[in-house]
Amino acid sequence: MNAERRIQNSKFRMPSRLICPAMKKLVPFFLLLISTALLAAKQPPTHESLFLMKRVGAPAVSPDGKWVITSVTEPAYDEKEQSSDLWLVPGDGSAKPRRITFTKASESDVTWSPDSRRIAFSAKREGDDAAQIYLLDVASGGEAQRVTNVATGARNPQFSPDGNAILFVTGVWPGAADDEANRKLVKERKERKYNVRVYTAFPIRHWDRWLDEQQTHLEVQQLGAQTGVSGLHDLFAGTKLVAEPGFGGRGGEGSREEIDAAWSPDGQSVVFAVTTKRTSAAYAEVPIDLYRVAVRKAGSPTRPDGSEDPSRVSEPELIAHADGTYGHPRFSPDGKTLFATWEPNNGKVYNLTRLAAFDFPSMTNRRVLTASSDRSVGGFAVVPDSKTVYFTAEDAGLEKIYSVPAGGGEVKLAVDPERGVYTDLVIPEKTATPILFGRWGSSTDPAEVVRIDKNVRRNLTNFTTDAAAAIDWQSPRHFYFTSSKGRKIHNMVVVPTGFDEGKKYPLLVLMHGGAANMWRDQISLRWNYHLLAKPGYVILLTNYTGSTGFGEQFGQLIQGDPLKTPADEINEAADEAIKRFPFIDGTRQAAAGASYGGHLANWMEASTTRYKCIISHAGLSNLESQWGTSDTIYSRELMNLGPPWEQGPVWREQNPIRYAARFKTPIMLSVGEHDFRVPMNETLENWSALQRMQVPSRLLVWPDENHWILNGENSRYFYKEVADWLAKWL
Repeated sequence: MNAERRIQNSKFRMPSRLICPAMKKLVPFFLLLISTALLAAKQPPTHESLFLMKRVGAPAVSPDGKWVITSVTEPAYDEKEQSSDLWLVPGDGSAKPRRITFTKASESDVTWSPDSRRIAFSAKREGDDAAQIYLLDVASGGEAQRVTNVATGARNPQFSPDGNAILFVTGVWPGAADDEANRKLVKERKERKYNVRVYTAFPIRHWDRWLDEQQTHLEVQQLGAQTGVSGLHDLFAGTKLVAEPGFGGRGGEGSREEIDAAWSPDGQSVVFAVTTKRTSAAYAEVPIDLYRVAVRKAGSPTRPDGSEDPSRVSEPELIAHADGTYGHPRFSPDGKTLFATWEPNNGKVYNLTRLAAFDFPSMTNRRVLTASSDRSVGGFAVVPDSKTVYFTAEDAGLEKIYSVPAGGGEVKLAVDPERGVYTDLVIPEKTATPILFGRWGSSTDPAEVVRIDKNVRRNLTNFTTDAAAAIDWQSPRHFYFTSSKGRKIHNMVVVPTGFDEGKKYPLLVLMHGGAANMWRDQISLRWNYHLLAKPGYVILLTNYTGSTGFGEQFGQLIQGDPLKTPADEINEAADEAIKRFPFIDGTRQAAAGASYGGHLANWMEASTTRYKCIISHAGLSNLESQWGTSDTIYSRELMNLGPPWEQGPVWREQNPIRYAARFKTPIMLSVGEHDFRVPMNETLENWSALQRMQVPSRLLVWPDENHWILNGENSRYFYKEVADWLAKWL
């Protein structure tokens, strides 16, 4: 609603009987003045206004749909001053959220009990050496009570169907039959006088940490028993499964390894997804299968001290294997169907994530519910009658909500937003009719918890609404063009604060990482469009070949052509934007990118002189040394159509360092010392070549950062460096 309409609709309007005819003539003039004043009051985005804005977490909805819990983080540049607590809001939006935790430590992984009375969460509170599981009675109130005391910490809790036990994820050292043994091994490692890492197989690093011998396990804590070892059951201890050298869970863009798991409907077993082939990651795609393991019921015989008897081992059973990756198992409310995400291993660099279903417990009638859809499944949820599944999926810069029958059938677009993204979809299982909850946000709307009824979105939280409304920013403008290869390429354009259609602005071409990723109409702190545009730049965001949200084939076309065609499309997009938008000054262009976008930035350095300057964060400069030092290597062979020693065309023709003699464009390089995905050697090689060629260049090395710049002060300084570099050359 614009400013004038806000005034006209205000409940503080002067009654018409009190307005004389002369005043009526002046009303439009005064409205215009007030409207202009309101618009003028909006402030440009600053690093402080964005970084310090409250951050609303994913919703956790009670099974009866009456209550929603979300975490709210109040950031601070000094991490010691940052706080995060849980807030409770009625599912019907009948009241404002109220805070229910007040501790300095943050809470995560919130889950509800089946009776909708209690929640469990993970937190590291005073006296804890590592995060533990806490239980809070929401219905009766009171303080949260710790229910685990595990040596290596506990996370991702799930209540059993009867509410009498909690399943969680933890770390275990090899050979530890119980938590007491685990503690002894932790102590031994702390006290040993030598320090060495020893490996016999790949992988040896992940994201920003060196891997050690510790495994990820699932454990069950019986409730009602005393905390500690009593009532604690490691589902994997002593099994042949974890003795496999390739045993492991799901990795990702972060330090922790996770195991996706779900209680069976009868509470007698747990279904989970793991691999036994992790050590083949250097030369093959790693599959992840579904297993089922029995859970010892409360009251079963144990050792005299109450701990689990390691001789009573239940070996996990393989229940779903295929050449690919299963993940996120979840049961239908009626317990008759097991759902899981599914991606094939087929030698492609990208495949859609699809939704598979099995009849349970027979694990027969496997069906891929989204086989007819050309969009990748994000989060999914099942309606109370178990007949329909809703899921989120990326589409052309947005994230939408789709539906599909649980038995198989047509995929339909259920919620089609004009802008922004839906994430963290939840549907409570015990309501009379389906209710959809989630988060929605856009590049000008920080994510808030919402309820969706018949395609109508309604905010349940408004922690950031006023702060966002006070910022002078505009939603992106979308456009398509057809590339020289005949491909339809999607783009977004972001204009700066105080934008004037009649003025000319330099163009900053921003290149996304991935490459299996997508520029989204969503706020990001790592590359915030509006903060980059603020000094007076138009930002161009191109979803080049290889981007997600445009179908499986479009994502796969990058294979064997990792840099040249995407870069050509980005350059063509810049030409198209200059033609379409008169406010872009085509004589002043710059390019920037991080991760895969950093790869492309370095390729721009090697292949064109159209840009006045370039910025590359965490970008590779040498395909061959990147292959040899990254924490993941086989996927790079798939992308480049063979190993480096075969010297296929990609290794020779699309390798930036081989074109160092052409380096001319001023470029700023940035890298974190703890980045093992695109290790620091890539940036140092690039820096050496640039210095050898006497190219104006600047190097930023972040000693405490990984692939991302996460520290608030570091982030603030990074944006200053970026602004100064662009100002110098544009």
